Amino acid sequence: MEYAIDRWLHVLSGITWIGLLYYFNFVQAPGLARAKADGTAPGITKHIAPRALLWFRWAAAATWITGAIYLIMGHGTAEMNGFSRAFGLQGSAGPIGVGAWLGTIMLFNVWVLIWPNQKKVLGMVAASDEEKARGARVAALASRTNTMLSFPMLWFMIAGSSAHYGLVFAG
Repeated sequence: MEYAIDRWLHVLSGITWIGLLYYFNFVQAPGLARAKADGTAPGITKHIAPRALLWFRWAAAATWITGAIYLIMGHGTAEMNGFSRAFGLQGSAGPIGVGAWLGTIMLFNVWVLIWPNQKKVLGMVAASDEEKARGARVAALASRTNTMLSFPMLWFMIAGSSAHYGLVFAG
């Protein structure tokens, strides 16, 4: 039963995380350019972006933590403590390990690059105009990187789990 709850939480938090990632890159970023032109951007940057970023960063953390628990319990791999096998890219745990590594890089980007810089851009912490411009660039590049990493990450996480391994990697 713990396995089912953890897997459900992992999938739910992952959908939230990746859904918000796609929202930021495919909806909000282009929308903000138009909103700046008509003067409505402050409503987005003051009310929507901070709330979406709160959900985004905690969904990232929850996804990673529940994924680590999933691997430690041996699910997604052939044996208990698949975490070390997955992160070591060993045997049948290798494919899910690639997904786990990509997810780890993405988590790092969220907490170390995107969030601290978005706080500057949104005026949540004091920053000069130059720091805000640099922060916007760093956050945008990290977010775009995460978007590109999300496609192979999702592939390896789904295809690499023991339940789906034979469907994708059987010869």
